[in-house]
Amino acid sequence: MAPKPVVRTTGQGERRWFYGGGLHTWKVTTEESDGAFFLFEDELTQGKMTPWHCHPDSDEAIYVLEGEVDVNIDGDEQRLTTGGLWLAPRGVPHAFTVLSATARLLSFQAPGAAQSFYWDASEPATNGDAGPVDFDRVRTVAGATGATTVLGPPPFATR
Repeated sequence: MAPKPVVRTTGQGERRWFYGGGLHTWKVTTEESDGAFFLFEDELTQGKMTPWHCHPDSDEAIYVLEGEVDVNIDGDEQRLTTGGLWLAPRGVPHAFTVLSATARLLSFQAPGAAQSFYWDASEPATNGDAGPVDFDRVRTVAGATGATTVLGPPPFATR
């Protein structure tokens, strides 16, 4: 199957509430890219923090559209603001936390192997409302899909 042309305007794309916190707008699905990649926008609020984790089978690049975040990649902690970007190659441990009141990130994962994790660890967003945060479900889905390996708690000092 060949990749399909995709054009989406601001706000277009399937909107899903991620149980780790965050409202995802799916911009290009794995099916649309013929498995090459998966791309979504992530709307987050202050205090959102990921566990220390890695993606064994995909590289993850994240571009900061708006806001301020701290990212830790393999022990190197950096503060990024609008226009910043990080790349966590497959298998490299990383985590991030949102410092600003809100943040918008663009997440690019190649290949698109991790889409099943994000699908199973989310639910359709209704009216853009935030849903529940359920890290037990995220951990269970991570183990079941193999797309994400949770390595431990976030590596950031208590904020």
